[in-house]
Amino acid sequence: MLHLVLVFSPAIGALLAGLFGRWLGDRGAQLITCGFMVLSALCATIGLFLYLGEPAFKVPLLRWIDVGGFEAEWALRVDTLSTVMMFVVSFVSCFIHIYSIGYMAGDPSVPRFMSYLSLFTFAMLMLVTSDNLLQLYFGWEGVGVASYLLIGFWYTRDSACAAAIKAFVVNRVGDFGLALGVALCFLLFDSIQFDVIFAGAQERAHEIVYAFGLEVHALTLMCVLLFIGAMGKSAQLGLHTWLPDAMEGPTPVSALIHAATMVTAGVFLVARFSPVFEFAPSALALVTIIGAATAFFAATVGLTQFDIKRVIAYSTCSQLGYMFFACGVGAYAAGIFHLVTHAFFKALLFLGAGSVIHAMSGEQDMRKMGGLAAKIKFTYAMMWIGTLALVGFPGTAGFFSKDAILEAAWASHNEFHLFAFWLGLGAAVLTAFYSGRLMFLTFHGESRADHEVSAHVHESPPVMLVPLAVLAVGALMGGWLGSGMLDPEGRFWGGAIFIGPENHVLHAMHDVPLLVKLAPTLAMALGLGLAWLFYIARPEWPERVARTLRPLYLFLYNKWYFDELYDFLFVRPALALGRLFWQGGDVGIIDRFGPDGVAQAVLAGGLRTIRLQTGYLYHYAFAMLIGVVLLVGIYLFVFGG
Repeated sequence: MLHLVLVFSPAIGALLAGLFGRWLGDRGAQLITCGFMVLSALCATIGLFLYLGEPAFKVPLLRWIDVGGFEAEWALRVDTLSTVMMFVVSFVSCFIHIYSIGYMAGDPSVPRFMSYLSLFTFAMLMLVTSDNLLQLYFGWEGVGVASYLLIGFWYTRDSACAAAIKAFVVNRVGDFGLALGVALCFLLFDSIQFDVIFAGAQERAHEIVYAFGLEVHALTLMCVLLFIGAMGKSAQLGLHTWLPDAMEGPTPVSALIHAATMVTAGVFLVARFSPVFEFAPSALALVTIIGAATAFFAATVGLTQFDIKRVIAYSTCSQLGYMFFACGVGAYAAGIFHLVTHAFFKALLFLGAGSVIHAMSGEQDMRKMGGLAAKIKFTYAMMWIGTLALVGFPGTAGFFSKDAILEAAWASHNEFHLFAFWLGLGAAVLTAFYSGRLMFLTFHGESRADHEVSAHVHESPPVMLVPLAVLAVGALMGGWLGSGMLDPEGRFWGGAIFIGPENHVLHAMHDVPLLVKLAPTLAMALGLGLAWLFYIARPEWPERVARTLRPLYLFLYNKWYFDELYDFLFVRPALALGRLFWQGGDVGIIDRFGPDGVAQAVLAGGLRTIRLQTGYLYHYAFAMLIGVVLLVGIYLFVFGG
């Protein structure tokens, strides 16, 4: 009963606010959705104490599909991994709901917004509690649909509509890979049930399939296809372009998508399928390469952005890279640990940024901020807590999880582990630099805002500040409370995460050299120090460096030109092909010889027929005479012989 209430409370809130929002009004919709989310979060917290480390069990709901020999039940899978994910999703989403009461005040569509938030949360809870691949795919696509609705919530803005469509289309690319992975999984195991798949993975460790005329290791191909799906949802390099544009949605949407829900679905998928990935080392190598490259790439782009939400968005992309390469080097527990700590400090940063935007009357450009520390002191303090946790300041949540990932990368036997370690360390320096840059440009120095905006700067209402305070506690204490996740014996996970007999990375990471243990902290200090030097001590340096290194600056500012490249390779050819099929095929052939052609033929025939109706008697007599001649001629031809 506990888990039924946990999972379905957001769904009930979404239905009530969505269907009856006009009668409930703004306050009624807010109270209902927030009330059900509080109930869900309380159930998740109770579940955290009851089921951590316990064996997996199922909560059956109904028989979903029964066609021929194929059966799929709808059941909730409860183990330590899903329990942790349920807590993170429902707890963070609960406070985002509460925060939205203040942030969305005055919006004409509050019930619709609250309904979408709860729908999103329900879809994510369905995903993390799935017991088979079909149920996971249902939650996966539900999250995608809800994200489309939320990103395009302000649909009167062209930019919001474009961003929503972009997110939906890019995710379809990854989802196609996931669908193929599900199909291959069914082909290999004759089942989509997790228990059957995980139990049979070792037996099929050497199985070969034929794809594209080649012999391919079956589990490797399956894991690569599943990872492509994860790349789309978690915005990894190549399928990342939708994530920054998702900032077009309201700030609570940014926090929900980038903190605990949608973007972490891919990391959860890899960790859930650890029993299969452990027997596909080539797939793990690919996860390591893509994750490390994403961590570094996104960090470089974050250096040059000026929209406060976009900087934090690229930070999310970078941190997801850390989570993936942690899984890639075999430290699944470290990846999930970072997922949990990241949920708290990233939600804190996004909601803090929303508080800044609220204080600045909607302004998001950091070049038009400055000097806010004295005017919004509470938000300033909360933002520093989130920033220090993000950069891995000793004692904060990020310090424990990020250090664990880098130590695991050094200690791993994955062939690309050092590639991941050095790129991850470089990304740590850049993360500290752009995080310090955000804080110094936004809160320090002289105000660069318009006089009218500056005169109206004010602290956010308590309904927005209380969630910041709660999330700040998680950003400070999450590392201490969650350190048991890194237990080398795996007792914490109770079998929810599988570690192969040759995977000793959690043991080995404790024996890395002292310099490796200190490296993340030194990287953090270097990055923050450089940010202070560039934006406080020598504020003229950034412009001078940007001017001196103009090509590099433009390369980073334009996000490595991925959007332009995709526009050239895919968008323009697709538009040209579409125009060809439209004008040449549809209009030129189908319409011309189909409906338009038939209509023209009928019209022409009608016009010719009309000419027979002249109204002159001698015309009709002449026509009758011709008819008589024809009839007589036919008669003589047929019967005359």
